[in-house]
Amino acid sequence: MISRVLAADLPKHVGSQVRIAGWVHRRRQLKSIGFVVIRDRSGLAQVVVTGPASGTTTENMSEETVVEVHGLVTANAQAPGGVEITGPTFTPLSDRAEPTPFGLYKPHVTATLPTILDNAGVALRHPRLRAPFEVAAASVAGFRRTLDRLGFTEIHTPKIVGSATESGAGVFGIDYFGQRAYLAQSPQFFKQALVGVFERVYEVGPVFRAEPHDTARHLAQYTSLDAELGFITDYRDVMTVLRETLAGMIATVVERAGDVVDLLELELPEVPAEIPAIDFAEAGELLARHTEPDPRGEPDLAPAHERWLSAWAARTHGSEFLFVTGYPMAKRPFYTHPDPARPGCSNGFDLLFRGLELVTGGQRLHRYRDYVTALDARGEPLESYQDYLSVFAHGMPPHGGFAIGLERWTARLLGVPNIRQTTLFPRDLHRLNP
Repeated sequence: MISRVLAADLPKHVGSQVRIAGWVHRRRQLKSIGFVVIRDRSGLAQVVVTGPASGTTTENMSEETVVEVHGLVTANAQAPGGVEITGPTFTPLSDRAEPTPFGLYKPHVTATLPTILDNAGVALRHPRLRAPFEVAAASVAGFRRTLDRLGFTEIHTPKIVGSATESGAGVFGIDYFGQRAYLAQSPQFFKQALVGVFERVYEVGPVFRAEPHDTARHLAQYTSLDAELGFITDYRDVMTVLRETLAGMIATVVERAGDVVDLLELELPEVPAEIPAIDFAEAGELLARHTEPDPRGEPDLAPAHERWLSAWAARTHGSEFLFVTGYPMAKRPFYTHPDPARPGCSNGFDLLFRGLELVTGGQRLHRYRDYVTALDARGEPLESYQDYLSVFAHGMPPHGGFAIGLERWTARLLGVPNIRQTTLFPRDLHRLNP
């Protein structure tokens, strides 16, 4: 395959004989001339078939049949990329393809989301349906690149665990060689422990939530971009690293997926030098003055509140991002560090982006005795967390971290209404196949 030329590189080979390979994207037959558009990972290439046998040649190749084409690269301003292949010879590399669930050659997709998801292995070949996952891949590359630059070490932690990360609810139980085990809700315990090894760590991996949500924003399995760092002053250091990470992700999307950004006509956000922040209590007062019902006294923001606050941040600060800090401790996991000045409030935060909670993060407890107190206050048995707690008995620095849901991030970038549009083979309350 070393000598294979990709469609995007054909303009460099005008006047040369080349070999391309890909899927038959579209066929079109006129009187004595046929056009076959070949699709590969880089784009589309037009192949021109002339002569009396052109109709027979194009008819023998159905859409999505995989072929190899040898021919001359010829300049043509009307063809994709300004070039086409003439004088071709075709060699099939697969059996003749069966008809697809819908036309993959059409510029826009009219199929319903269930049809797309039921046939994802084929449907995602459509350039517009594949595009979100190129944005996601570039986002992950930017996440890794930024944190590598900031001295983080990538880790890979178990996804089968002996106890729930946050509580006994919302976990998938499995039989592990006769023992009760669970699919991990988060790498939280592991990444905290590894702060004691590497100081700064990150992970890209699946997490599992057995919460029976049937909404356009929830999944039973998603990809989490996690980071944890030690020797912080408080949660604001974590927010600073998160801001750098988001900026790096956007920059890498532009660099690596610029053609997709153009194809989908995306308006990528600008990450401000300092993302605006509002305290949870202050946000409650603001919402009480401008919305109904009155949210004060609630431990969390409702989706409508997130949308209103995001619109407020855009109007007031010109930012599509907004930190909400100081959530009540009752809403935060037991490992969250309380605000020393307001013990009922946390040193935790959420990041809202385009009307939706995108990131949860904050400062963690780092002293053994504080964990004992926190678990006792919640009626949680210490024995269930002994492996986790033992790390803190051996000296841990002040630390904190955050987690970004990749599919939710990509959905917000693309402005699509359903997270399943940015999820490969989604798993939710009703879907286990394909």
